[in-house]
Amino acid sequence: MHEPTLGDGPTAPASVYEVAGQRLEVASRGFAEAVADAHAAHRRPRCMCVGGFDGRGIEMYVARLAGPSEDFIVKRMPNTGSHHATDCPSYEPPPESSGLGQVLGSAITEDPATGETILKLDFSMSKIAGRSAMPTAGGDSDSVASGGTKLSLRGLLHYLWDQADLTRWQPGFAGRRTWGTVRKHLLMAAENKIARGDSLCAQLYIPEVFSVDQRDAINARRIAQWSPAIAVPGKPQHLMLLIAEVKEIVPARYGFKAAVKHVPDQAFALDEQLYRRLGRRFESELALWGAAEDIHMVMVATFSVAAAGIPTIMELSLMPVTRCWLPVEDGFEKQLIERLVADGRSFVKGLRYNLGPESALASATLTDCEGSAPLLFVAHVGVEDSGRYLQVCDPLVPVWLWNPSSEAMPSLPRRRQHHPRAAEFAVECR
Repeated sequence: MHEPTLGDGPTAPASVYEVAGQRLEVASRGFAEAVADAHAAHRRPRCMCVGGFDGRGIEMYVARLAGPSEDFIVKRMPNTGSHHATDCPSYEPPPESSGLGQVLGSAITEDPATGETILKLDFSMSKIAGRSAMPTAGGDSDSVASGGTKLSLRGLLHYLWDQADLTRWQPGFAGRRTWGTVRKHLLMAAENKIARGDSLCAQLYIPEVFSVDQRDAINARRIAQWSPAIAVPGKPQHLMLLIAEVKEIVPARYGFKAAVKHVPDQAFALDEQLYRRLGRRFESELALWGAAEDIHMVMVATFSVAAAGIPTIMELSLMPVTRCWLPVEDGFEKQLIERLVADGRSFVKGLRYNLGPESALASATLTDCEGSAPLLFVAHVGVEDSGRYLQVCDPLVPVWLWNPSSEAMPSLPRRRQHHPRAAEFAVECR
């Protein structure tokens, strides 16, 4: 969780932290120095969005970002996101309302002492010469669903999307999210994440925004980043992770290929087995993509690089997103999310992670209401037992339920009329 949300436009009132007896906002003079001192002294800042259990705010921790800048960042303590005020940048819906609850603490382990997060993956990041890394066709591919002890490919993508704050929406974000913004936030989210004993950033390729004028420089940076994954005879081959927007996945002159946005000079090869599995495993996602012109299709994949420089996809998963880059599972959820955006609502989009389609999942959590944040559910078509949607989390949490097969979309919960903390912040942050 990066504090606060960056680069997407106006936000709710910024967080105020208590650091060594001082109340400071991120933009306050001396904040960076105070946070650096807190990290060196192993002191915990406190977020003052609410009083917390002891009336002194909610405990946070300071992590140092990787890279030459060695900047520091204030992060929420594990499993405390739902304790924050709903309009606080550190707020997070209850883990049990999404797929995060299944993997947190097992597949995802945060260490406040080091600032690192260890990710356990259920897919391979290496390939032994002469062996296929492909799962068997027709099986329950771990690229889609898995248990809670390790992250599937889809689970990893959902986690990074969450950590990048790309599941959050506020009215001021409209028209401000571009691929450049998405890429920047995803790379920030990958900082201090360790997977298979190595930095996730070192294994992650996200295409930068393409420019004809910069074509040669962009291609040179791409080739340099891929170089650790180039096959060396007789040695295990490292795989790379790709997150990109799909342009097309089609037959090629030989085999099949995936073309992605912002990489016009290089397609990704895939074999017939994987190509045939796509239509079966991602039928609903592909149908939504084909039917709605405003849907982007995001792909996460592992890929190898041949000695000749040709990338080949090993495993992949797909995630449709709206024009605002908010993930959706089907056309009904798309209707809900577009309604929320059009009405100027603030919310957090729920994600499935490793959960299967039979599990109840809150499509969104409204963060602009009085009191507890309402959970919004879209019932699966044909599901008669709506009670299971009411049992997902705390019975005191308000629940909104829409059954598209039997009713029009109900009225949404009313939003609060003002930010109660705005005046308080104006005084504290002078």
